[in-house]
Amino acid sequence: MSTYGFYFDMSKCVGCRVCLIACKGKNRLNIEATLRRVRTFETGTYPNPGIFHLSESCNHCENAVCVRACPVGALEKLRNGIVDINEELCIGCRACISACPYNAPQFAAEQGIVKKCNFCRDLVEAGKNPACVDACMMRALHSGKMNELAAEHGPGLVKDLPVLPSSSRTNPSLLVRPRKCAFDPFVEKQV
Repeated sequence: MSTYGFYFDMSKCVGCRVCLIACKGKNRLNIEATLRRVRTFETGTYPNPGIFHLSESCNHCENAVCVRACPVGALEKLRNGIVDINEELCIGCRACISACPYNAPQFAAEQGIVKKCNFCRDLVEAGKNPACVDACMMRALHSGKMNELAAEHGPGLVKDLPVLPSSSRTNPSLLVRPRKCAFDPFVEKQV
């Protein structure tokens, strides 16, 4: 059975952050918790500068180190590949935050628990897309079963970028169509 994952096309993303806003709205998150984020990078040097954006959330990794790190079993990797959290079991120890190389789980101080992307499990189980995917006006973000995403979007997809941890650590359920400038020397730009 193929697992669920995300496909992200860097060449289409304009950094609008609507995916982030949709995620915050759907999950009723306060300002401190961001389960999806968009980072902007400046690359190259004069006269050939470049810019690219990267939309990130939990990658629902095949080797989900966050699940193994949780001392109370609040995190679970489902059969379909989605890594979900039972917030009622979470004790807020932040072990999953320390374990995740992608900084995906976030501590919600008001509630004293960890929150993370659950792939909008309720929407997916109803046959719909995650909120971030449907919100993307440039159609740069897609979701689905990994084998279908790979077949649909063709060759040239990567899991490794200089701005991400090595995919060999967790085998993320993420496919990226990179822009050439994403492999140039880069500086993260805070927006």
